[in-house]
Amino acid sequence: MKKMVSSKKYIQRIICLFIWAAIMAGSWSCNKKLDVDSTRVATEAASWDSYDDARGGLIGLYGLFRAAVANNNAHWIYGELRSGDFKAVTRPDLKAVIDGQLNASYRLIDEASNWRKFYAMINASNVFIENVAGCLADARYTESYLNLDIAQARALRAFAYFYMVRIWGDVPLITTSGEGQNFPEITRTDKNAVLSFAESELIAVASNLPYLYSVSGEDFKFPNNYYDYSQAEWGGRPFSRIAAYSILAHISAWKEDYVNAAIYTEFIMNNYSKSRIATVSTNTMVSSSNSGLFNRGTNGTDIYPIFSFSFIKQDGEATFNGHIEQLTLANTPSFPMSKLLPDLYIPKTAIVDMFAHTNGKDERFGVDPTATEEGSLLTNYFENYNAEIPVFKKIRIVDDGAATGMFAQFTSSLVFTRLEEIKLLRAEALTVLGKYTDATTLLNSVRTSRGLDNVLGTSTDPEEIIKEIFKERRRELVGEGWHWYDLVRENRLLKNNASFNELLTRDGIYWPLAQEVLNNNTTLVQNSYWLGR
Repeated sequence: MKKMVSSKKYIQRIICLFIWAAIMAGSWSCNKKLDVDSTRVATEAASWDSYDDARGGLIGLYGLFRAAVANNNAHWIYGELRSGDFKAVTRPDLKAVIDGQLNASYRLIDEASNWRKFYAMINASNVFIENVAGCLADARYTESYLNLDIAQARALRAFAYFYMVRIWGDVPLITTSGEGQNFPEITRTDKNAVLSFAESELIAVASNLPYLYSVSGEDFKFPNNYYDYSQAEWGGRPFSRIAAYSILAHISAWKEDYVNAAIYTEFIMNNYSKSRIATVSTNTMVSSSNSGLFNRGTNGTDIYPIFSFSFIKQDGEATFNGHIEQLTLANTPSFPMSKLLPDLYIPKTAIVDMFAHTNGKDERFGVDPTATEEGSLLTNYFENYNAEIPVFKKIRIVDDGAATGMFAQFTSSLVFTRLEEIKLLRAEALTVLGKYTDATTLLNSVRTSRGLDNVLGTSTDPEEIIKEIFKERRRELVGEGWHWYDLVRENRLLKNNASFNELLTRDGIYWPLAQEVLNNNTTLVQNSYWLGR
């Protein structure tokens, strides 16, 4: 048995930072057949015969996934910018993404078009699933650990495939490792088959995931004090059962299978409190302190998002890259920074349009009822609103909320989904299924939490309800990476936008493949919409 390492935090920090640094530096070698990053770090760091090997390998999967979605702010490049509310101040690469010119020759676009970092995580997951049972040789690593760890690896792999399908459509489906040899040249798998695989995987492992980590679970089958961390220390970070059902709901909605989207979201609504998930006040949502929704430091709020990737200052994970703040923050009177202008901003015309018909009552952007000056604005989402370029400050976690932005290091969590988002997704599903009263009740529960009046009354017009749901998603989720995917789902339902209908028909909603990917795998062809462009 290997000698037990004395400091668990030291091991975890080193593994995560090593993976993160390697990817950020671009030092991972690429498989020349599928353009998959080498899994050498994952496999050499673990010989798969001890408790510590399993722990290091599992944490590595989370680190790889976090890097894939955070590096070069990919999560927002994919989900927030295209045809969105944000505009570029001076950067032509960001403007190209906003304008849908995804074949433009910019490094940012080339890197975003390359799926190698997702396949690095997928291959590492395959390696982990195939080898971690060897760690049972260590008496400390029990069957309950094994079952939970494999469930997380399979769930993360399924989530990665869903994430990729939304970006590229058809993608190669690989479920075994290529360790020790190059992958064969593999063609793409139909996107619906990939989503079906992801859905079946999540269904299979959901019951093997706890609602909370390091607590006595159902039939005591989950490890207590999991990997020597308490429930508070895990803080909602690993993949939970509610997270699995959330991804299932989104897979179903993306497939326009709203029957199952309603079933999965019903499970969430009936069980979310078991994971200490709740809706949050506007002040908690926008707070820059360690009580805020987007700050998941070890002293953070006891209310968790459903699934997020955290950047914990105490673990040395504060970074400049991988946070929307890098793109949206700039010098303001209340928050001095060396950066005078943001890279991205929401023009005042778009802000007014976003909050139109809210009668000035919206806590996110409205009239401040406590102000003595008539017409004073409540701008929880914005700063310098009266300037030519307002600053988007909804998410502003700098150095765990403890420092100014002059030498900014950000620690905001990348929140994939939270309860308000799931409520609106469920409202969408129920509208499609003709359950209009239940749908508007959910919509209005989000609205009233932001100070707004109810809308729609007893409306039975599905188009009207769908429009209001997506208007609310636009307000509530701005800056969280949902805008483009919401446009896709809304236009699939309404089909009243001729130019977007063409994108849907011709698969123009998907990103092109990077030329490097095509060069390294000759069986692949460019997404049809981008051929000849």
